[in-house]
Amino acid sequence: MNRAVNARRLRRDQTLAEKALWKLVRNRRLGDFKFLRQLPIDRYFADFVCEAGKLIVELDGAAHDGREDPDARRTQILELFGYMVLRFPNERVLADPGGVADDILAVLGSTRL
Repeated sequence: MNRAVNARRLRRDQTLAEKALWKLVRNRRLGDFKFLRQLPIDRYFADFVCEAGKLIVELDGAAHDGREDPDARRTQILELFGYMVLRFPNERVLADPGGVADDILAVLGSTRL
């Protein structure tokens, strides 16, 4: 399957947490920063990417339980491309979306310095 088709499928079949975060960041709603969803970077698809802030936001659900090593390796590779990677558990996004948005905005605000 090619990358564009896979990215389109991931955007269509997003989790509840991804839907919740997308509502907060789409259309420059968060600090006027533009976010993209499921952007292919190297061999990965980054959940949410802000190119201007060189930030990737990854949401971790049950599939990530016990996967510290693969997630750490993925983060290392994405950082090689110049991005900072923030990870949030799905539960936090669903329970405290405003807090997650504040955390993302704090990082993006510090990149403007």
